Amino acid sequence: MKARNIIESFNYAINGVIYAFKSQRNMKIHFAIAILVLFLSLFFDLNKWEFLILLFSITLVIVSELFNTAIESVVDLITDKHHPIAAIAKDVAAGAVLISAMNAIAVGYILFFYRTNDILRNIFSKVKHSPPYLTFVVLIIIMILTIMLKAYFRDGTPLRGGTPSGHSALAFGIATSLSFISENVLVMVLSFLMAFLVAQSRVEGRIHSVYQVITGAALGMVVSVLIFQLMER
Repeated sequence: MKARNIIESFNYAINGVIYAFKSQRNMKIHFAIAILVLFLSLFFDLNKWEFLILLFSITLVIVSELFNTAIESVVDLITDKHHPIAAIAKDVAAGAVLISAMNAIAVGYILFFYRTNDILRNIFSKVKHSPPYLTFVVLIIIMILTIMLKAYFRDGTPLRGGTPSGHSALAFGIATSLSFISENVLVMVLSFLMAFLVAQSRVEGRIHSVYQVITGAALGMVVSVLIFQLMER
C-alpha cells in the first residue's frame, strides 16, 4: 500500500511539471535553455563543483517557475477579479523567478565566459581577412531563402507574418556576421542582444509566432556560419 502511495505521489508530481510545461510559455523557454546549456557544458572542462553549481542554478530557475505557476493558479482559483493583494502575490512570485534567472545568468557568465573568450578570439582571427563584401552576400542569401520559405509555407504575406520571420533572420544573420568579423566579444554580445530585441518585438507585435521567429533566427545564423566557414577554408 505504501509503495502504491509513493508511486501515486510521483505521478502527481510529474503531472504538475507537465502541466507547468504545457501551460507556461516561460517554462518551455527554461527547459530549452537548460537543455542547451547542459549540452554545451559537455564541451567545457567543468570540474565537479562547477557542474554542481550549474545544475543547482538550472534547478532553482525551474523550481521557482513551478512555485510561480502554483501561486498564480491558487490566486485565480480564489478570485477572478483584479485585487491589489492578488496582484502583489503574483508579482512577488514572478520576482522570485526573475532573481533565480539572474543568478543563473551570472553563474553561466562566470563558468563559460572566460573559457569561450579564447575560443572566440581564435575564430575571429581566422576570418579577420575575409572579403569585405562577404556580409552582404550572406544577407542577400538569407533574404532569398526567406522568400523561398515563405512561398513554400504560405502562412503569411511577404512583408508581414509567415514562416520564417525575415526580420529575425536578417537580425541574427547580421549579429553572427559581426561576431565573425569583430575581435571584440562585447560587440558579439551586444549584436545578439539587439537581434533578440528585434525578434522579441515581432512576437510582441503579434506579427510572428515564437516558432516563426526561432525559425528565422536559426536560418540567419546557420547561413552566416556556413558561408564564413566555407570562406575560411
